[in-house]
Amino acid sequence: MTDLDMAAQEALRTLEEKGLLRRIQETEAAEGMAVLRDGRRLVNFSSNDYLGLAHDPVLTLAASEAATEYGAGAGAARLVTGNHPLYARLERKIAEVKGTEDAVVFGSGYLANVGTIPVLAGRGDLVLTDKFAHACILDGGHLSGADMLRFRHNDMAHLEDHLKTHRGKARRCLIVTDGVFSMDGDLAPLPDILSLAEQYDAWVMTDDAHALGVVGLGKDRGRGSGFAFDPVATADVQMGTLSKAAGSYGGYVAGSRPLCDWLRNRARSFVYATGLPPAVIAASIAAMDIITLDAERVARPLELAARLANRLGLPEPESAILPLIIGDADAAVAAARTLEEEGFLVAAIRPPTVPQGTARLRITLSAAHEEPEVDALANALISLGLAG
Repeated sequence: MTDLDMAAQEALRTLEEKGLLRRIQETEAAEGMAVLRDGRRLVNFSSNDYLGLAHDPVLTLAASEAATEYGAGAGAARLVTGNHPLYARLERKIAEVKGTEDAVVFGSGYLANVGTIPVLAGRGDLVLTDKFAHACILDGGHLSGADMLRFRHNDMAHLEDHLKTHRGKARRCLIVTDGVFSMDGDLAPLPDILSLAEQYDAWVMTDDAHALGVVGLGKDRGRGSGFAFDPVATADVQMGTLSKAAGSYGGYVAGSRPLCDWLRNRARSFVYATGLPPAVIAASIAAMDIITLDAERVARPLELAARLANRLGLPEPESAILPLIIGDADAAVAAARTLEEEGFLVAAIRPPTVPQGTARLRITLSAAHEEPEVDALANALISLGLAG
């Protein structure tokens, strides 16, 4: 055994002793929001497929036709070999939905954040992030070389303290926050952040990964054709993903045309990364059309989340994410295993993804869930003494 293998085994043993060892399990999609694992059918309440589009026949047909017409891969970075024709269509569609001049597509949401933040901030600059910001926001901040400080979760007084103390010493200041926080499901107080940014001459960037297609959209929520006011629409830089509600893959940044052209020239995760395959781009275009036009589908995840929260005695949800705090990591894993025995896939989320002592079941709702499935999960959680 090599020194490398010994180091790896020791690290794995340490994780196992702390109840933090993770293993990937084979899981096959079935009908609706069901999956097959070890030959058993489970209703999936862990997916970020908020609109049930990942297996929608409209998307799979679009992907198939694009692969046939344009091939399986992009071949190289887009600045080297150019765009296949679908790229411009997708970027125009994203800009339309986000209400911006332009958009630029990246290989993933992670690549969008770690590529964009170092373009906007560098040495001598200041990056301020929410304590619960996604890991790729933190990684982008570290890669930028800027001074990075975190403010307490959604604590505007703490954010302003940082601005008062440090803004004057920095050339530029960038405030970065999730729009919807992926582990708690709550929203950033964007109007307050924007107000502070204007007062202290800062830019604002929002990570819209868990908001697109779910929050700020849908019937009776605003203007025209099913898409409406978006809670992150007034940020200077709007980042998001195509791998969650859009059911496909990739990330994007939407904003002004100069911003997007700047990123196309300087974002290393764009410049030096092969473009996404035509099939993925075509599926994303089809998804954005559905998000734009199908108001009832867009509204359904929040409606089902409210139904489940009401059954469990939880506060009214702000998104399609419902956290059920367990506390101890081993207890959270045990609860997830028990639910799996009852026919439900509900992920146990443990440190370091969430703070120590806040291990939880992270429940997500999708437009593809049926009301009886939601009610059955509520009954199981209550009967197991986990809620209610």
